[in-house]
Amino acid sequence: MAFRKINISELSFNPFEKIGKQWMLLTGGNAGNFNTMTASWGQLGVLWNKNVLTCYVRPNRYTYGFIDSGEYFTASFFGGEYRNALSYCGSHSGRDCDKVKETGLAPVEVDGCITFEQAEMVFVCRKLYAYDMQEESFTTDDGIPEKFFSTDPYHRAYISEITAVYVRE
Repeated sequence: MAFRKINISELSFNPFEKIGKQWMLLTGGNAGNFNTMTASWGQLGVLWNKNVLTCYVRPNRYTYGFIDSGEYFTASFFGGEYRNALSYCGSHSGRDCDKVKETGLAPVEVDGCITFEQAEMVFVCRKLYAYDMQEESFTTDDGIPEKFFSTDPYHRAYISEITAVYVRE
């Protein structure tokens, strides 16, 4: 399957649906060594005069090391027929299994990064800024820390420039 590079201004979609309901795979590393994970939290927008994706990864996730140590990663979006594959990638660790083998996703390289040939749309992202979320930074008392961080560590947020957008042909 081939991808075609498009201008980001050609995109038209609901980011709340795309990220929050359909999910995305975040993939770090290179062809020789990579890992991917499902994410349903993130933002798209403009910051520092750049088109950006902000995503969140817990430091205990295997993918964290791949994204944290590299300059680039991908955010890949899929059609509904791949929901089970994304569910698997979000509930199993690449430390313990081969996600590619278990899901049938086929890794391919774009701009030196890994995505999957089944993806409908891929963002190549260059990290610009990272910060660690902290309990004391919450400005409301509506139970978010207790609900989302009672047993897992706080996320590292990556504000990343979208350097390229690819769509499946």
